[in-house]
Amino acid sequence: MTSVLERPFTGTLAASVFGAVHLGYLVVESQRLTAWHRFGADAIGLHVDELDADTLRFRLDHHRCRFLVRRGPAEDLMAIGWQVDDHATFERILARLVERGVPIAEGTADEARRRGVEQVWRFPGPKGIVQEIFTRPLTTDAPLRMISSGFVTGEAGMGHVAITSRDPLGIHRYYDALLDSRLTDYIDENVGGLTLKIRFLRVNERHHSIAVANVRGLPVDPIRTRAQHVNIQAATLEDMLSAYQRVRDLGFRMAWSVGQHTNDKELSFYCVTPSGFELEVGWNPVVLTPELERAWQVATYEGISTWGHQPVHAGLLDRLGQLRQAALNARRPEITVPQLSGASA
Repeated sequence: MTSVLERPFTGTLAASVFGAVHLGYLVVESQRLTAWHRFGADAIGLHVDELDADTLRFRLDHHRCRFLVRRGPAEDLMAIGWQVDDHATFERILARLVERGVPIAEGTADEARRRGVEQVWRFPGPKGIVQEIFTRPLTTDAPLRMISSGFVTGEAGMGHVAITSRDPLGIHRYYDALLDSRLTDYIDENVGGLTLKIRFLRVNERHHSIAVANVRGLPVDPIRTRAQHVNIQAATLEDMLSAYQRVRDLGFRMAWSVGQHTNDKELSFYCVTPSGFELEVGWNPVVLTPELERAWQVATYEGISTWGHQPVHAGLLDRLGQLRQAALNARRPEITVPQLSGASA
């Protein structure tokens, strides 16, 4: 059989893939699988499947996999899986990568099975987060065993990923070149007397699938992990608030209390996952319907929240650990993909 990479691409690279791409799954590496099981099932309210002693998989809906947690030392988000609507979109994205000389590899059959997809291809992404694309998720009619009533996925994808960067424009260029992302808006947030500008990028009707906070003006990047946070959307306000209370009752660390964002109007809270990056559980964000999409104007909002989202202070050992990690981050170069971002490391 001829490889996808060996077949000539007969479409138009310039044709937009916007709206045909959706956040499909996230891959996490951790040694703390017992804590992840308790965090996902008992605190957040997700369905959990134990594939083996080294692999957990969480479901939010009929997809067999939305979070894959595999045993390993990184304690970090390792990969983002993007679902594309059809084979034409899939080939267009691959052709863009080939044209720019970005290395691409096909995942093994076992890797695809664990991710709950028929076939997967991967390539480098900003900050070392591998990007993966697939067209056909494996689904199941098996009932969801979870506390929550449900989560919002569908055309908007499963949520979003937020990262910090010394080169936010390069990351913007990356997702523009690859997925025809659109700039939704900016938030200017004051941190320690410095203005931290956050840009929000959308690839479909979800207000943003990628958020990038510019830390160029800070002395160091304060975030150890590749992702600052990932987001999922609860089906009801009761689901979101109940998860908030369970996180507190079960002793998992809360990062930010319940509040509402200025730009997408989402009500949410932030807690700390067993791997150290944050999980935002939100409810009822703005959806860019076709009417809103046609009329959308990029704006800049002052401050990340209209109310709430108060920091829940970490203990002394946590703060010392953050300072130690910040010092290490100052010496660590940021991983870039210059073929797509136009930026150098």
